Amino acid sequence: MNGIPEALEALLFVSDSPVTVEELAYACDCAVRDTESALTSLADRMEASGGVQLVQIAGGYQVCTKENHAEAIERLLRPSRQRLSKSALEVLAIVAYRQPITLSEIDSVRGVQSDHGVRSLVDKGLVEEVDRRQAPGRPILYGTTRHFLHQFKLNDLTDLPPLQTQIGSEPEPALAEVSA
Repeated sequence: MNGIPEALEALLFVSDSPVTVEELAYACDCAVRDTESALTSLADRMEASGGVQLVQIAGGYQVCTKENHAEAIERLLRPSRQRLSKSALEVLAIVAYRQPITLSEIDSVRGVQSDHGVRSLVDKGLVEEVDRRQAPGRPILYGTTRHFLHQFKLNDLTDLPPLQTQIGSEPEPALAEVSA
């Protein structure tokens, strides 16, 4: 059984779903009985120390966090509020009001290149490729996502506030923050 518990720990760590004893035995190239014994040893060691435990679930085994660490884990994984930069917010407004729209059209409205802003909004899940324009080069058409609607608490795009035509007007603070 030398080294088997450590190998099982590594296998269970990288698996995102429960793994059967037979699958673990096959992966470790050992007998099912030896695997079961090593799992018991591993479970005892994990229970005695550390922040994770071995649980038997759905006909297999899985490494899970201990319940007493749930609050700390929730704080770590809770989506944080991130402020959009002024330029990203500007790009988002252009896409929201004029979609579907190409990158060159966004650049034309803003008067500067917007590829970084569009990429940032795509990464945040607020903007996505919705189609391609039937024109030379078939440029990508961008539009807002369901995540955009959710973040800004809109039922659909008709719920967008009327477009302000004043230059230099500041957005409402709540509109400048999104959850990551």
